[in-house]
Amino acid sequence: MKRRTFCLCGALALLASPLRAIAAPIQATLYKNPQCTCCEGYAAYLRQNGFEVDVKPTNDLTEISRKAGVPEKYQGCHTMFVDDYVVDGHVPVEIVQKLLAERPAIAGITLPGMPAGSPGMTGEKTQTFVIYAITKDSKPPTVYASV
Repeated sequence: MKRRTFCLCGALALLASPLRAIAAPIQATLYKNPQCTCCEGYAAYLRQNGFEVDVKPTNDLTEISRKAGVPEKYQGCHTMFVDDYVVDGHVPVEIVQKLLAERPAIAGITLPGMPAGSPGMTGEKTQTFVIYAITKDSKPPTVYASV
């Protein structure tokens, strides 16, 4: 009986995979500096991975990040809001998906700066990307993931 259940679950998982591909896109709003082109690259990367991204150019990016709870030294190149979270910088999509699946009690995540080779950025990846969790209570950021 256990073998039959295992096989049935495996078959159902395979059948469900195409359903994820046709699921509704994840809605996101991305704020970026009007002159920045790598942010457009990041938005395109997200769109290729099931997101519907509304890009909003702004000259108030630092203020938007600050109001979202991202400390200045942890701010990335752009600020995105998805569900109830802030995602700052060129965070890889698998980490954004992890955040949305786990739904931790945090304000969001950030990949500070503009690391070469990160999604939307040119160049080759030369370092581990450390993504930080931003809390809702202004505590110092902690490591959420590294890739």
